[in-house]
Amino acid sequence: MSHIPGPPVPPIIGHTLKIAKDSYGTQQDYIRRYGPVYKTKMLGVWRVNLCGPEALEYVLLDKEKIFSSAGGWDALQRIYPGGLILQDFDGHRQNRRIMMAAFRASAIRDYRERMGNVMADLIATWPDDRPFDFYTAIKSLTLRMGGAVFMGLPLDGALAKKINRAITDEIRASVTLIRQPIPLTPMWHGVRGRDFLRETFRKMIPERRAAGGDDFFSQMCLATDEDGHGWSEDEILNQFNLLIMAAHDTTATSMTVMMAALGAHPNWQQRLVEEVESLGDAPLNEEALGRMVETDKVFREALRLVPPVPFIPRMATRDFHWKGFDIPAGTSLALNPGVTMLSPDLFTNPTVFDPDRFSPERAEDRIHRFAWSPFGGGAHKCLGMHFATMQVKLFMATLLRQRRIALPQGTPAWQRMPIPKPKGGLPVLLAKA
Repeated sequence: MSHIPGPPVPPIIGHTLKIAKDSYGTQQDYIRRYGPVYKTKMLGVWRVNLCGPEALEYVLLDKEKIFSSAGGWDALQRIYPGGLILQDFDGHRQNRRIMMAAFRASAIRDYRERMGNVMADLIATWPDDRPFDFYTAIKSLTLRMGGAVFMGLPLDGALAKKINRAITDEIRASVTLIRQPIPLTPMWHGVRGRDFLRETFRKMIPERRAAGGDDFFSQMCLATDEDGHGWSEDEILNQFNLLIMAAHDTTATSMTVMMAALGAHPNWQQRLVEEVESLGDAPLNEEALGRMVETDKVFREALRLVPPVPFIPRMATRDFHWKGFDIPAGTSLALNPGVTMLSPDLFTNPTVFDPDRFSPERAEDRIHRFAWSPFGGGAHKCLGMHFATMQVKLFMATLLRQRRIALPQGTPAWQRMPIPKPKGGLPVLLAKA
């Protein structure tokens, strides 16, 4: 890859520390200096960065079946083997069709009803007379809610607590620099957590297949595609293990960004309060959530400013040509939706919180089909995006019916990699409405 431009390479560490310290600023600088195609060396691996919405469209739509998600996300293989993100082409398409059965409209309705009751109970436990770290609290809430909605388990049962601990260990292992399960390292804990979850859920499969249920796990045990093909026990365990990780961390990040934005922009908080008040005391059903257009704009802006997955890896399975460069098979690639969504070529004042950019009158996200792409695209586009939108609207409506948001320490700076989170947490004060 000597013909591909890139910055000078420091010995041993390569560009790892520079990118980890300021991933967005570093990439924006490299794009200015080297253009939309450049190479970097991170964690000992050379990657070719393909930048901008055209690159996202070309790679994610992958009309020629060149780009492997499994090869890109290979670092997740030890903890999440066999998950959809680690499958490609025909095999991926087959399993995605089965997974879609767990996200059908009737199932989403059952999840919403279960989630609404659980969410109200959990929010009621948050203090209203003193600041607390929202990021820690929302991660706990999404984990506990996941036990009820995803697994059909009691909120405070002993098994639910063990499962939540194992999920947390898996997530930490997935982003650790030490990739071998050396005793007492995050990877060691993650592997132990993975094994505990697999054996726990394996014992539950016969009962769920026999009795069914309105939680995700039960639906996945029964899911089939249009030809009646379902999953074996191991396939259920592989898919479910990845699903609960993806649903937990991404949603916690988005809700934290929204809370920080609403606390910093009282005018937008008031707009959402008025929208929630217009719903009255009626149940938060599909029709009510559909009317929350202002909340939807805030959610979309939060995903643009701090997407939970700011970089998307792929691996080239064949030689290909892009923007004047021949790129060989076996090359690790990095796409950049996070930086793309901060481009002044696509969005007006891109670093400013401005949800009205998603209004029908402005529709800045439609300047290019991949200008706004926090859920990816193509065959691997996130299956849970509508579920995530429902969950966020439920949360905001439930919260703003009772509380108002203040930031006693102002807005936080954000750590972008490996998983976006506020530096030092997000202290909030929730006053009674």
